[in-house]
Amino acid sequence: MILFPVDPLTPRRPDPHFLLEARRVTELGGGSVLLDHDALLAGDVRAAVRGVPAGGGPLWYRGWMIPTARYAELAETLAARGRPLLTGGASYADAHELPGWYPVFEGSTPESVWLPGAVVEDGALAEAAQRLGGRGPAVVKDYVKSRKDEWDQACYVPELADTAGLARVVRRFVELQGEFLAGGVVLRRFEEYRQGPDGRAVEARVWWLDGDPVLVGPHPDRPDAVVRPELGGVQWLVRSLGCRFVTTDLAQSAADGSWRVVEVGDGQVSELPRGADLGRLLTALLSRTGG
Repeated sequence: MILFPVDPLTPRRPDPHFLLEARRVTELGGGSVLLDHDALLAGDVRAAVRGVPAGGGPLWYRGWMIPTARYAELAETLAARGRPLLTGGASYADAHELPGWYPVFEGSTPESVWLPGAVVEDGALAEAAQRLGGRGPAVVKDYVKSRKDEWDQACYVPELADTAGLARVVRRFVELQGEFLAGGVVLRRFEEYRQGPDGRAVEARVWWLDGDPVLVGPHPDRPDAVVRPELGGVQWLVRSLGCRFVTTDLAQSAADGSWRVVEVGDGQVSELPRGADLGRLLTALLSRTGG
């Protein structure tokens, strides 16, 4: 069975964003149960799982992102009800937050450093920039997300040696993230990727289950793009991470054409591109419920 977030306005059905997935699960012979995502984020985990019948075996989750601490509480509470999540709290954190997956993918992904918390002081940022080489362009994000839509003001740093410019971008990023800042501040070396005809980088999103690629397609931001990434160099890294259900976003280096890991995520909370083969992904999930 799969756990979906409930529609806040219609408590007996899944959130509209995941309704199509829930219907496809039923068509495939699976079942679904509902989580009150708002109650979980508010810290009331017992209210959040009130709609989940006790017993009945393990669950995959497909829904909105959940902070790692809240997810751990959810996993513990569901396990006590006889409904353990197939991705435990530690595995979720490893795949969802950069400090968890970066040591495994280091060398295949842009060089990165991070500072726990909402760090905006010039001295701490300058020291972090030195750990990243001290010069050249970089991007700012938190442990989970960037703000690409505010590229110039809250994401891209043209020159790490410009401490004032770096601090300005980080402060704006932290301000915009507000209470949704995940973990801390990350600086990642900026890399150029091959672009499509519209001048934007073309990325692939690969869905991995137990180390196998079960769905390969475009990134949700570019659902109509045609991408055929090479997976041989990535698969062993995914298997080394040891998390059951993950995604990797891949792009080709503009310098040498190699496939680089742009991002890693937990597959339970990763967005599907429009037109994705839901049947293929959900069939794989429903057929692999063993630990």
